[in-house]
Amino acid sequence: MKVNLKQRLGEERILLAPGVYDALSGLIASQAGAEAVYLSGASIAYTRFGRPDIGLVSMSEVADTIAVLRDRIALPIVVDADNGFGNALNVQRTVRVFERMGANALQLEDQTMPKRCGHLDGKSLISPGEMAGKIRAACDARASDDTLIIGRTDAIAVEGFEAALDRAEAYVEAGADMLFIEAPRSMEEIGRVVERFAGRVPLMANMVEGGKTPIVDAAGLEKLGFSFVIFPGGIVRAVAATQRDYYRNLTRTGSNEAFRDRMFDFAGLNAVIGTPDLLAMGRRYDGGDA
Repeated sequence: MKVNLKQRLGEERILLAPGVYDALSGLIASQAGAEAVYLSGASIAYTRFGRPDIGLVSMSEVADTIAVLRDRIALPIVVDADNGFGNALNVQRTVRVFERMGANALQLEDQTMPKRCGHLDGKSLISPGEMAGKIRAACDARASDDTLIIGRTDAIAVEGFEAALDRAEAYVEAGADMLFIEAPRSMEEIGRVVERFAGRVPLMANMVEGGKTPIVDAAGLEKLGFSFVIFPGGIVRAVAATQRDYYRNLTRTGSNEAFRDRMFDFAGLNAVIGTPDLLAMGRRYDGGDA
């Protein structure tokens, strides 16, 4: 059954979205029971380019990834749209394209170009007024009110916590459907975000192992008052660690035998991606007797 993201966020239980970066990761997250997925721009940079999240990923590259995800999964896709890839008019084009590709929500941040990961230092911001205008532009451009616009501020690291709260207030007033105050540095700051905004707008949390924010599990965030939590880059860190161990083993031993219990065999992977079913479907169109 297809999930309506807006309705799901209205429930009391928190929605957890694993990070994904391609169709295979999205498919496996869906098979594991995820209710929604988060397409991480950082993870696209890590996996597609082997580079950090410093604004190297283009709008069209994200759109292509949304399209292949949507072709493979029916879950809601929440998309990291960075800073909209330009001004308010670029934001509107981004919304239109991403929505057509299959995005159910777009996260927009108030960084300048080029942007960088919210847990890296050295960020800079556009003005609160310009960002509020981008949010209004995004809301005006969407074809469906069920497509959510998430307002994100990175102001804590640049202007301080109080300024981040003020910016968040402006973004809610501009029409953001969900609020994401990136990288609070303590449980006290997390609590103050909840105290000010919970009950007014769904709140989003970002859990990054080794990042600036204390790690709290989904149940703990739900108790605090958050509606949505992402674990955006965890899968890439897990895959990268596995790849390092796999390649080290292969180059040292000349065989995969010692790694067999940590990998699918040929038939196992084909079962995950649905090869038998797809081949059976293809035979229906082979031109034989109906």
